[in-house]
Amino acid sequence: MADAAHHLRRRSSAALPRGWCCSFSATPQSPDHHRPLSAASAAGGEGVRGGGARGKLPPKSPSVSLPSFQSSPSSRLAGFIDPRRILSPGRVSPIDPDGSPAVAAGANSEEDATPRPSVPFVAVREEREEEEGRGLDLKLCLRGRDGRSVAMELDSAVLCESSAFFAAMAPPPEATVGGGSKRIEVDGVENVEAFKETVELMFEADPMRWFVRAGVSRAIGVLEYSTTAADGYPALQTVSGLQLKVSSSIMFDRGIKSCLEYIEAVPWNENEEEKLKNLFARCTFDEAVSKDVLARLKPQCQSISDDVTVHLIQSVTSSTNTGARKEMQSLVNGLLSRSSVYQKDLSGLNKGSLYQICCSCLNSLVEHFTEDLCSDKIVRDSKPMIERVSKQTENLNWLFDILVNNDMAEEFVELWAKQEDLISMHGQASAMFRYELSRISANVFIVLGKGKVQCPSDLRSQLFYGWFQPMLMDFGWLQRCSKGLDMRMLEENLGQALLTLPLQQQQSLFEEWFQCFASRGTECPNLSRAFQVWWRRSFVRSSLESRR
Repeated sequence: MADAAHHLRRRSSAALPRGWCCSFSATPQSPDHHRPLSAASAAGGEGVRGGGARGKLPPKSPSVSLPSFQSSPSSRLAGFIDPRRILSPGRVSPIDPDGSPAVAAGANSEEDATPRPSVPFVAVREEREEEEGRGLDLKLCLRGRDGRSVAMELDSAVLCESSAFFAAMAPPPEATVGGGSKRIEVDGVENVEAFKETVELMFEADPMRWFVRAGVSRAIGVLEYSTTAADGYPALQTVSGLQLKVSSSIMFDRGIKSCLEYIEAVPWNENEEEKLKNLFARCTFDEAVSKDVLARLKPQCQSISDDVTVHLIQSVTSSTNTGARKEMQSLVNGLLSRSSVYQKDLSGLNKGSLYQICCSCLNSLVEHFTEDLCSDKIVRDSKPMIERVSKQTENLNWLFDILVNNDMAEEFVELWAKQEDLISMHGQASAMFRYELSRISANVFIVLGKGKVQCPSDLRSQLFYGWFQPMLMDFGWLQRCSKGLDMRMLEENLGQALLTLPLQQQQSLFEEWFQCFASRGTECPNLSRAFQVWWRRSFVRSSLESRR
């Protein structure tokens, strides 16, 4: 037996507890992979086996390569062999199509006489079977719903110690016939690979190292099979020809704890998070080991998202960093968007809290303009007035967009129309920053002209009588410093909004515009199209109707 094709490596008694054995040989001689041996190789093989003297082994064929099992949590041999003949951890035998496992390589003395292309590698993780009287005495056969099959030869003692499910299924020692090994068959497995890896984990001395190599998705698969054997999948236990149908839990407690500890400590992507939510919805785990994962899946105390949103908006409006403020505005806009995957119900946004923030920004604007007009109220070590006014108008325009998108903007139009202090101070303030107020008016006029906000007629009239003249004065400044404002859109929708007023009020406002446009030209908005509509409605149609 010194030159036999089967080399067995044994560890000392200080090795890890009883384990499983995994044998690898060359690719099984299936019709798809069969390669005839050369005459020289066959002769060399005969020389080694036939003579009593030691001879040289034939050179190893370069066409045969054995993938390393230790480099991955699972074997990669499945990519080179037929799906019905998969090698798995344990002293694995490929299962033939008729359901009977083939005899392991090197286990039969008759096979020693057959030339082999390579010497099989046997990885043994265990110890002195002779002293303890234990070995690979149980064969576990897994059959998936997709037709895949895996056979594993395992140490029944380790398997039963790890899982109460297999402990209940394993036949007693006296049930074996003729000294043969015990046998358990599990049919209808949804995911053979995950089930197999769950069994492998029972023999791992360092489960965390296995999880690091495997990743979160495979750890979730192991967690699922450690918890349940997928209720409804019939497991077949065969003992001396007797089959008993069972459907139960694997109850691999040590594996469950290791899985949850690893999953809780690493990041997840959204797909893995959904898998975990579905798993926790279907399965029940011990609270002591699952509470940390549950704390990441859902908050322990339900906080109202509206309050969180208002706090975020308030933080943005109070920010002193211009670049960060713009970045955070874009982030919040994405979260509040109707097409966003993060916000499903926009109807519950706290309207009162948003308007409190709006009022705070308006009060700041009033303070800034008052400070500019009263020299004795100059604040030392403060930022320039232009920057402070620009920040508050930017905040108000952003808040107005949020209100419009959530159908809450009617009160803002009323709030802006009644800013008598700002309207009175506008004409006295410096043109270098007062035009920022007209930027707010521009957005309000655009929304009214598009019909996105519906306000009473008297409120629209109050808005135009208060902010139409400042708009005519500041239009040139808005053109030179638009900051993303579409001036053509402003001209069109300003005229459309003006046409929603009563005809008598339209006349006074169009006359005011006509005088301004005649003297200032392009420094004034071009409302010619809206003016023509008003003229036809007021004079041409009325003249035709009077003739009739």
